[in-house]
Amino acid sequence: MADYFEVEEVVRDYDSRITARILSYLKPYKNLVVLMISALAVSTMGELFVPVMQQRLIDNAIMARFIVMDPRAPEGLSRAAAAEREKLMGLDGGIEAGNLLFIPQGRNTIMTGSVERELKAAAVLQEESWYAFRYKDGDPLASIVEERSDVFLRGELCGAIKNADLYKLPVSQIRIVRERDISSIVKTVLLLLCLLLAVFVFTFIQTWVTVLIGQKVMKDIRLALFEKTLSQSTDFLSHHPVGRIVTRLTGDVETINEFFTSVLVAFLKDLSVMIGALITLFVLSPRLALVVLCTMPPVMGITAISRIKARDAFRQQRIANSRVNSYLSEHLSGIQVVQLFRAEEKSRREFRERNMELLKANLGEMFVFATFRPIVEWFSTFTVAAVIAVGSNMVFNLSLSLGVLIAFISLVSMFYNPVMDIAEKYTLLQSAMAGGERVFALLDAEEKIPDAGNQGVPEASPHPDVGEKHTGKSGRQIEFRDVHFSYKKGEEILKGLSFTVNPGETAAIVGYTGAGKTTIINVLTRLWDIDSGGIFLDGIPVKELPLAYLRRSVIPVLQDVFLFSGTVADNIRLGLPLTDEEVEAAARAVHAHEFISALKEGYRTVLSEGASNISAGQRQLLSFARVIAHNPGVVILDEATSSIDTETERLIQLGMRRVLSGRSSIVIAHRLSTIRSADRILVLSGGRLIEEGNHEELIRQNGMYAGLYRLQYEEEA
Repeated sequence: MADYFEVEEVVRDYDSRITARILSYLKPYKNLVVLMISALAVSTMGELFVPVMQQRLIDNAIMARFIVMDPRAPEGLSRAAAAEREKLMGLDGGIEAGNLLFIPQGRNTIMTGSVERELKAAAVLQEESWYAFRYKDGDPLASIVEERSDVFLRGELCGAIKNADLYKLPVSQIRIVRERDISSIVKTVLLLLCLLLAVFVFTFIQTWVTVLIGQKVMKDIRLALFEKTLSQSTDFLSHHPVGRIVTRLTGDVETINEFFTSVLVAFLKDLSVMIGALITLFVLSPRLALVVLCTMPPVMGITAISRIKARDAFRQQRIANSRVNSYLSEHLSGIQVVQLFRAEEKSRREFRERNMELLKANLGEMFVFATFRPIVEWFSTFTVAAVIAVGSNMVFNLSLSLGVLIAFISLVSMFYNPVMDIAEKYTLLQSAMAGGERVFALLDAEEKIPDAGNQGVPEASPHPDVGEKHTGKSGRQIEFRDVHFSYKKGEEILKGLSFTVNPGETAAIVGYTGAGKTTIINVLTRLWDIDSGGIFLDGIPVKELPLAYLRRSVIPVLQDVFLFSGTVADNIRLGLPLTDEEVEAAARAVHAHEFISALKEGYRTVLSEGASNISAGQRQLLSFARVIAHNPGVVILDEATSSIDTETERLIQLGMRRVLSGRSSIVIAHRLSTIRSADRILVLSGGRLIEEGNHEELIRQNGMYAGLYRLQYEEEA
């Protein structure tokens, strides 16, 4: 069971080669990738611009703080204070009212605390908070300034009022005084809503395009894997169980999809947000940004430790999950054996142990995340607290605006959320790397049967169409010449086998189990290639014939009949463009038409998985009809009547007697009564031909065939 439930290799870290290989599948979708990256860039910039807009809204409209200066030059200022005064005096946007200069507080008005204290002590800066404004002739604000000259300082089409006096005015007058700010707030809020809408739209586009790209890449990889599997040799399929290949086509390909949808884009988004947030922090206030930067080293260290712990925990979880899946599959498949041998208690105990291992592994994985997230959140909160502590002091000292401080709090949260997201996505990255490695290992496997046949396709000898009566000999000549073959090196199955089947001849092959009978089918149709010797079809080595032609000319009817889910007619056609009449003719030739007509929907009856809704004999009849519909030159019957009742066998023999008379055929059977009429009987033992002749000749030889025949005759009697 271990082959079917492999333990995922989640210990693999990031592998640039696998990533590059995965990304190579994006080439057909370059336009979609450009659209995705563009949408990602726009949505990220929009998210980062939101705190900046909030900062400007608070500083320029809601708070509207002013630095109040006495423009007269005092004496005794230090060089730094004098330089700061000159810089403030030269700023644009100042409003002169009364004997004071009002400068809107902003990034250009930031100063150190010592310089600010010196300027205040020299009465260059005023301690009280003022609100300054401009207006036009005839504005309602002009009449209010004229009317309340006791609280307003007047200038040329401008004025100023202490904040303490402003908010003593009637609300209607306050709204007129701050009308410009109210209008700015409305415009900024509308702009902010439009920005958020744009972020939503571009985030939707980015998400939708990302999923679309992931699905298209999954489609391409699944198709490549399926085509690769179809072209591989039977040897390859023998040591790659079906469960493993299905896992590659489904689960492992899904991990690559997660690489696009949950890892790659998330990493790009998170990194861009983190870098953008840091840049924005330094643009807004380098001094306060350094405070944030000082909290990062311990967070990075914790993230690295968490990554290692998460890797180990995830590995244990996958191992335990694999053990549970393997145990369940095995014991549910063999539940009858468990019940018959009264092993329920033992199975219950063993499953309880494996289930407990899975529980502990899941809890261990959850413990890593449950520990990491609160720690990072604590550091996030600690950083916000540090920003508030340092930033509030800077706000009081006029070295920082309140809007910048609030923007910092938002940006710190925007910075730490990606940190947590990247750490939690790391296990998905590991799984994607392991899944990608397994997928590409399967894609790189080259174990196909060489199809270098360049020999011209020979003209086939005439043989009858479906349902047409035929007389005379035709078909193809088959020759095995000193053929040696082994499935495993050193364990030879065919040991110098030589025989010839002439055109139109029916040759039966008998022998004990393991003699190499079924192997003849495998090497004749080149499901496996022989080690030495030669196999010829009409004198041409089969290796020199195109595989498609060879397998169209030689069609076996295997012992285990396989029918696909679909209609009866589709299973007979199996891809050929046959009309309904031709399908019916093929069914009539093997006497399958009678039972098909009795089905509820006739030839349109849908077969369930494994064709379980018809009997074994009926499945065998359909397989014969399928061969007849494909009209090959050579037909091989491998135990074709081993599971058919006497009446059904009689119907098949009636149909096959007429059809096989126009083709070369090889019949492999244990029931010797079915091959008495064969033109020649080949007796195999240990991979060698030991007897050859018709039924009567071999009975007279009194060799191995005669012994087999007498043994079966006595058993049947």
